[in-house]
Amino acid sequence: MDNKNDIAKEVAINQEKLQAIQAAITDIKSFGQFLLSSGSSSDTSEAIENILGGSVALFASDIHFEPEKEQVRFRLRVDGVLNDVCFFDEKNYKPILSRLKLLSGLKLNITDKSQDGRFTIVLEKNKIEARVSSLPSEYGESIVIRVLDPKSLITIDDLGIRPDMKEVFERQIRQPNGMIIATGPTGSGKTTTLYAILKKIQSPEIKIITIEDPIEYHLEGIEQSQVNPKKGYDFSSGLEAIVRQDPDVILVGEIRDSQTAKIALQAALTGHLLLTTLHTNDAAGTIVRLMALGEKPINIAPAIKLAIGQRLVRKICPKCKKLKTASSKELEVIKKEINGLPETLKEKVKLPAITSELKIPEITGCDNCNATGYKGRVGVFEFFLVDDELENFIAKSPNVAELRAKAQSRGMATMRQDGIIKVLQGITTLEEIIKTTED
Repeated sequence: MDNKNDIAKEVAINQEKLQAIQAAITDIKSFGQFLLSSGSSSDTSEAIENILGGSVALFASDIHFEPEKEQVRFRLRVDGVLNDVCFFDEKNYKPILSRLKLLSGLKLNITDKSQDGRFTIVLEKNKIEARVSSLPSEYGESIVIRVLDPKSLITIDDLGIRPDMKEVFERQIRQPNGMIIATGPTGSGKTTTLYAILKKIQSPEIKIITIEDPIEYHLEGIEQSQVNPKKGYDFSSGLEAIVRQDPDVILVGEIRDSQTAKIALQAALTGHLLLTTLHTNDAAGTIVRLMALGEKPINIAPAIKLAIGQRLVRKICPKCKKLKTASSKELEVIKKEINGLPETLKEKVKLPAITSELKIPEITGCDNCNATGYKGRVGVFEFFLVDDELENFIAKSPNVAELRAKAQSRGMATMRQDGIIKVLQGITTLEEIIKTTED
């Protein structure tokens, strides 16, 4: 067996090989056929190149190997949805598992505990980080690889923020101090939003420092640090150290505890623009979550400038997109949300008349979208903007429902309303919005 020290933590796929893989793969189904015809090769390195090259070609965000009783399921997550690719024989999976563990610095002799590691996929001029997680399961070790392609980092223009919201957004991210918080569940695009902000505001005149767990993408011109709890370097201690480094902008990967929340709020009040994330259901929940961590409303209200609630929804495939006449039930859902929009927003957003003749997108499916009807993703957002009136309201310790109602009375459109607007603009489907956002 190869010695661990002799294995470089890189998988280099040359241009000729990559082109051959891309020529053989047009969708998930053809990828499975390609792997079954070539992936059973005794050359483990070639098998891994095929797996990684094909996954990158299909823009997969995650690669899953899941051992079952008699075989190993291989799946890809594309546009947020897991797709079965094929099944490997156990004898073919074992050398792949061993090589992946070697590449990512995992211990081969540990099979009964979870492990984490990483390696790099090198594609000519592009380097893609692969974050690896192993987990003991009933029938063997499962492996999940998170594919972190720096080319997938997008700009603010690509996030899907409506023009009226974008105006508010860009004004807030240019402020010299205060806190901007992106909220939502895991996989809702919070980190992508914060990185897009960093890309927008980065300049030689300002110093930006981040503390993350882990560093997902390396950004030029920005100082990035990764937490290491085993050595006593966590979010709170790291943030304390960062403040002493004279930064203008600080990114904290996530506020998880009261100490980090306290230091972050203090930094936002003392001349720093602080970007961070919280796990809450919506933007209004940010305030209550910080109170639950022990912070007083009187400290929260003046520090927060903007709380962003967001979800990712799939965009309809442009090559097979069709329009259909909305049903009476669909019209009812659309009318409810559009009628609830602030009047000022209705004036800014050009929307079609909501009549029985209304046309909305319908999925069909083609080779371009792996027969799903969707291709790519876009965000749906709500912006909880803390103005003077909301600052005074927060000081009274309101609950989430009261905060949401107050923000809506001040002009906030909900994520579902933003999603319905995107349906009427032909960007996504009503089914996708209903599934992804709360009523």
